[in-house]
Amino acid sequence: MLAQADAAALSALARGLEGLDTDCYARHGRDPAQPLLGLGPPSARLCFVGRDPGEREIAQWRPFVGASGRQIRALLPPGAEDEVFWINTVPYKPRGNKAWPAGVRRAFHAVLFPLLLRQWQGADVLTFGSEAFHWFGLAQPEALRRELAAFWARPDRFSSSLPLVFEGEGQRRTLVLHPLPHPSPANAQWKLRFPQLLQSRLQQLLAVAPGPGP
Repeated sequence: MLAQADAAALSALARGLEGLDTDCYARHGRDPAQPLLGLGPPSARLCFVGRDPGEREIAQWRPFVGASGRQIRALLPPGAEDEVFWINTVPYKPRGNKAWPAGVRRAFHAVLFPLLLRQWQGADVLTFGSEAFHWFGLAQPEALRRELAAFWARPDRFSSSLPLVFEGEGQRRTLVLHPLPHPSPANAQWKLRFPQLLQSRLQQLLAVAPGPGP
């Protein structure tokens, strides 16, 4: 559940946000100041981090239900949706589905990252796309950002994992990042391999049997 203080902070950031797709919110009768967050149970075994919601998410008011999100959900084993804590780097839809500038992601990170540490107790994080992966370096020491950049440059980044130690909210937490490419149909380089890459991650992290091929 989103705390009132967090909701107010996110709404304050959204007001006057340049690039917010207010037309989309109006089409679906949604409040453009209200953040679209999935979250989930604190005991969820995995955290999924995406970039931002699209039109279908605004229409249904549920994250990860667009073309990319449906593909992710379809590859989850039965009952596994309850084992996921869902979050985006920015909980608002950008106009034209363009990626939010780094400054916008940084502003929302100041609210969302502490929220993640408070509300989710797990360690294993699946990130979808480069923006979601590098989101974990925002407002962090330069050494950690360099570590993220070096890992992302590795050819095996979508089959290897990166443990990172974060300090904040009065605690010290280790999160293990398991990056994946963005599953967008427009991602020609990775769209055919994405199902197999995600299934391999889920097989490792949830100890599930391999699913059917793409």
